[in-house]
Amino acid sequence: MTNEDPRILELRKVRAKAKEGGGEERIAKQRAKGKLTARERIDALLDPGTFNEIEPFITHQGDELGLLKDKFYGDGVVTGYGQINGRTVYLYSQDFTIYGGTLSEMQSHKICRVMDLAVRNGVPFISLIDSGGARIQEGVRSMGGYAEIFRRNAQYSGVVPQVSIMLGPCAGGAAYSPALTDLVIMVEKQSFMFLTGPEVIKAVTGEVIDAESLGGSNVHMSISGVAHLSLKSELDALETARRFLSYLPSNNVENPPYVQPIDDLSRMDESLNDIVPLEANEPYVMHQVIEKIVDHGTFLELQPDWARNAIIGLARIGGHSVGIVSQEPSIMAGVIDIDAADKMTRFVRMCDCFNIPLVTFVDSPGFLPGIAQEHGGIIRHGAKLLYAYSEATVPKICVITRKAYGGAYVVMSSKYLGTDVTYAWPSAEIAVLGAEGAANILYKKQIESAPDPVAERKRLADEYRDKFNNPYYAASTGYVDDIIEPRESRPKIIASLSALRDKFAPAPPRKHGNIPV
Repeated sequence: MTNEDPRILELRKVRAKAKEGGGEERIAKQRAKGKLTARERIDALLDPGTFNEIEPFITHQGDELGLLKDKFYGDGVVTGYGQINGRTVYLYSQDFTIYGGTLSEMQSHKICRVMDLAVRNGVPFISLIDSGGARIQEGVRSMGGYAEIFRRNAQYSGVVPQVSIMLGPCAGGAAYSPALTDLVIMVEKQSFMFLTGPEVIKAVTGEVIDAESLGGSNVHMSISGVAHLSLKSELDALETARRFLSYLPSNNVENPPYVQPIDDLSRMDESLNDIVPLEANEPYVMHQVIEKIVDHGTFLELQPDWARNAIIGLARIGGHSVGIVSQEPSIMAGVIDIDAADKMTRFVRMCDCFNIPLVTFVDSPGFLPGIAQEHGGIIRHGAKLLYAYSEATVPKICVITRKAYGGAYVVMSSKYLGTDVTYAWPSAEIAVLGAEGAANILYKKQIESAPDPVAERKRLADEYRDKFNNPYYAASTGYVDDIIEPRESRPKIIASLSALRDKFAPAPPRKHGNIPV
């Protein structure tokens, strides 16, 4: 019989203790809530057997009041690296069974350590968040720990992809970290985020509200726009994070991964030729257009329930990762309002950060008129979108399906904002404004003095529409590169993406621009 080295036996004992988290009783409470443990989440997220833990033996270093009696290995967070679809990622997973996953000085040290390693190695960083916030017993040291994380979130933005998966509470200043990342995924009825909770709000303003109504997934998906996706279960959320990363490169100097398509590159969907109604005010569904053009089953829409008049999402066309930006004509006629401008701006900038080509489908009658929009700063918000498209150096392809009026035409990847290829469908109307509005302004006196003003207005509007509200005038002046049948869109876009894959368009040297936030 061989006597094993007692030092090895001790190491095994300590390792086993570290994996116990807060202990069996607290783990049972976690599972009773229908939640996975921190380590189970990591196992579900990563490729099997690829996780390597870092700094598992760290514990808290005490507090001035002597309130932290128990020490747990890991101090409430599991950190390390592993692989997703064969590519390395760094991550942390907060352990709610240890002091409620609260952030301590040493927990911050562990998180910052893996963030730094992610950037040094040029790979994505993923946060699995389930925390009661700052560890109050440590006072300012825990707040300093948050600041260290926020600073890295900001400085590493646009360097490596950052993903936040909300699997429990995220209260107070802690909510700033996910807000700084590229993707925020929430779990329905389980995760919530807010800066000031229900009790504080009641004490300060007298308003009464519960946590779910204040900062649940439904709120951040449909009202605030903080979250990008909401899933029914933790496993669905983790799987969606894997899918999101499959469209992105590991860092800002790589190209997105090319996937050999199983969809026919030359496929033309004949139904596209009939999808835009002859009547200009009759809506159609842009989501259907997108699904018919991209590789089958590859469209991952982001923020689908917020600012629904705008569409953003990732997809593949001919195996190329692309960012899709569009309006939805069946919602508010596809008009651009403040929220829609913000939604599209942030997405355009994310795609540009990570070298993802932009494909924009345009059908918008313009910016939403109204006192609330003007006083709310629609100029500033619209300027953000203009800035984002102008600044973007990735391949940009634009398809005008119907209305491209006025400011909406200009900001939505118009040719002279630097778009590489601009196509128009025969149904495209590229003008300063619609034919009726133009006739009312240009021929006001003529219409008012006519024996039949209504008939005269219609005649003049038809005349204006025939002359200007079609793609042929814009094509004759070089504002579009080609007029194509809608069914030709897929092969035309694929050909453009292939031709633009090695595009090089460096921006002039500067510290950074000053986007009108």
